Amino acid sequence: MILALVTFRMPASLTREQAAAMFRETAPNYVALPGLIRKHYLHRALPGHAEAGGCYLWENRAAAEAGHGPEWRARVTAKYGTEPEIRLFEVPVSVDNTGMAPPIAEHPAA
Repeated sequence: MILALVTFRMPASLTREQAAAMFRETAPNYVALPGLIRKHYLHRALPGHAEAGGCYLWENRAAAEAGHGPEWRARVTAKYGTEPEIRLFEVPVSVDNTGMAPPIAEHPAA
């Protein structure tokens, strides 16, 4: 399993509600995307700017790389006005408190 942490800068004037409205516009692009398990949109206000992005859980590295390819980068850059920074992490162990999966799971190398 791969976790992709994507961040980019946005204007300080962008509120959480405005960011959420922008995110709702793009959310349908991720429904049923091959290899994507879950995506969470992110926003935080910082002095002088806002930081936004997404936390993606992918089945494997190939899916993560395909999902964050050149076309996606161009679309994100055009939508938000800045190029995203993408960091990929292996997920060797996870904890799930939803009751819908075993509470502690180990994951093979992606």
